[in-house]
Amino acid sequence: MLEHTQRTDIIEKNQEKEMPSLNHSYICAQLMRQLLQNETIQPLPELTLDIENGMTPDISIFPKEKIRPDFFEDILKVKELPILAIEVVSPTQSIHTIIEKSKQMVNFGVKTVWTIEPCGRSIVVINKQGKQLFHGELVESEGIKVDFSKVFSN
Repeated sequence: MLEHTQRTDIIEKNQEKEMPSLNHSYICAQLMRQLLQNETIQPLPELTLDIENGMTPDISIFPKEKIRPDFFEDILKVKELPILAIEVVSPTQSIHTIIEKSKQMVNFGVKTVWTIEPCGRSIVVINKQGKQLFHGELVESEGIKVDFSKVFSN
């Protein structure tokens, strides 16, 4: 029998290979639309962080001055950690698995992680201080604001 951590790793690897859904993609686009209005940050989708074997949040947000791409030499796993990471739960993913991934990112030094569960229009904010639950409202962390009533409107 596999140990719990091995099972979780296998589940995560299998889920990461699956294609995101329409709702997942739509929510990420709505988030990026709001985040890009803030001139002090750089939101980046699907960036692999140098955490364990590599973790790839749906969106990683950095202070703008921390991101300097070099188009002659790319980086596969970024060592600089975002101040905010965002995960959007897809229908093929377990909320529990994504919450565990979010807690891991915080334990490795990401200041705050937002986990968005579309069906319930819920946002779980995780940081060193603990967890908070929001429902389709304005959420602010690390000076970054997103109005989730706009994210979930269609």
